[in-house]
Amino acid sequence: MEKLIITAAICGAEVTKEQNPAVPYTVEEIVREAKSAVDAGAAIVHIHVREDDGTPTQSKARFKECIDAIYKVCPDVILIPSTGGAVGMTAEERLQPTELFPEMATLDCGTCNFGDDVFENTMPMMRDFGKRMIENNIKPEYECFEMGHLDTILTMARKGQVPGAPMQFNFVLGVPGCTPATVPNLCWLVNAIPAGSTWTATGIGRHAFPLAAAAIAMGGNVRVGFEDNLYLERGVLAKSNGELVEKVVRIAKELGRGIATPAEAREILGLKPLK
Repeated sequence: MEKLIITAAICGAEVTKEQNPAVPYTVEEIVREAKSAVDAGAAIVHIHVREDDGTPTQSKARFKECIDAIYKVCPDVILIPSTGGAVGMTAEERLQPTELFPEMATLDCGTCNFGDDVFENTMPMMRDFGKRMIENNIKPEYECFEMGHLDTILTMARKGQVPGAPMQFNFVLGVPGCTPATVPNLCWLVNAIPAGSTWTATGIGRHAFPLAAAAIAMGGNVRVGFEDNLYLERGVLAKSNGELVEKVVRIAKELGRGIATPAEAREILGLKPLK
């Protein structure tokens, strides 16, 4: 098996310090959490950004401030800014980080229930996001929350509406209202992706580590972090994103998977090496 690529989703747009005091809001806190994850073994950091009071924002200026600050302490890391933003944001708001020309960014693959809310990703929006990523030479990480999302994005790729092969998928399972986080569901998704694709599994809440173990055993990659899960184990809050990454590293070691460095992850994902 190829080495395991670990992604740390360090803050998301929904979780708060009231739920876990270590959730980062400020630039300094976001840098702290990114470094903790990279030091623990993450090759990729997936970032949302916040105002200092915790309000989610897609501000290009705030993203640039956070990205520049992370690169100062983690110069080799792969950064994947979110174009999902927060529920209710417009497409124009959400697309702002693509104006910074990151090597990768997320592209959400369809509308879905998101707890009590609806996360809107209409076909016209997705075509606009795909067009922007083609124009700006950004490799998408395709975020699939529902099984039907996969067929949608594969159809769009065949039509040239979004970047095509080699494709990187993130199967986010266990969001309330979306596809449950079960191993059979993960297997169905993995078996339906094109040959030569890469994939990552993200389990929400209590599903984080069981799904991680399944993905590691299946030869896939893993995302963990405060965006998806705040607990190291039942009833025990994680003190940092690094603690969550460390647990994945331990599971991988037990199952015989090495951990990819950022340089190795770039090669696996088909990204250009750093100069």
